[in-house]
Amino acid sequence: VEPNATIREIRLMFHKLYPRWYPARQSIKLDPKGKSLRDEEILQHLPVGTTATLYFKDLGPQIGWTTVFLIEYTGPLFIYFLFYFRMPFVYGLDERFASSPHPVVNLACICHSFHYIKRLIETVFVHRFSHGTMPLRNIVKNCLYYWGFAAWLAYYINHPLYTPPSYGKKQINFAVIMFLLCEAGNFSIHVALSDLRRNGSKTRKIPYPTKNPFTWLFFFVSCPNYTYEVGTWISFTIMTQCVPVGLFTLLCFIQMTIWAKDKHCTYLREFKDYPSLRMPIIPFLL
Repeated sequence: VEPNATIREIRLMFHKLYPRWYPARQSIKLDPKGKSLRDEEILQHLPVGTTATLYFKDLGPQIGWTTVFLIEYTGPLFIYFLFYFRMPFVYGLDERFASSPHPVVNLACICHSFHYIKRLIETVFVHRFSHGTMPLRNIVKNCLYYWGFAAWLAYYINHPLYTPPSYGKKQINFAVIMFLLCEAGNFSIHVALSDLRRNGSKTRKIPYPTKNPFTWLFFFVSCPNYTYEVGTWISFTIMTQCVPVGLFTLLCFIQMTIWAKDKHCTYLREFKDYPSLRMPIIPFLL
């Protein structure tokens, strides 16, 4: 190959010789234990001499991230309705228990549906993915997580024996306001991140606050979208006062903290002038 060849061009050459391994399925490395090289990297800019040995790893069958998100988020949306409408095969009850006497149950269904409808809209119209695909095998694990938790928390929230929050309307109203603010914040951050790649570039840039007040959280954290996401589920936990929702929120926080720390470290490694005040997910703490 020519010294000015990009890794993407090398992937395409490899695919031409071995049609079975399309570019998204290839991991090209300089070292067997090193990181995969990015498509835009140029061979002569890498730490190699006049000759270079590249290592190939088969990543397995791939699936597009847009398809992944559509599958992951459509499931919880419809699974929740099975419990909300109290299908006979779920609770095995007669018509007297066909609906809940507690308004918060209806409100919880609206909020839960709104959250996943918003995610589906963002997937189609907002998100710009730096990595186009993920291993197909991961879709089963991801769906078990999202779909399973949706069924578990929906079962208890819509159960005939469900009891409303201890502090009544005050607790519910506070949670709804917090929920809506966090959803607006999460959406604002996703739009701001999408604008960084408006021209289709995959080059990583430092995200900065805009005129939108919800983006001002960028002053303090690297991943405010995760901060708002956790806030959304905390508010849903307060609204429903349901233990399965609380456990789901805790797992969300743990997983998103891991993702936020990884992204924060990447920013620090790639940008020498990265804002020193920022933390991964919680201002001044974590």
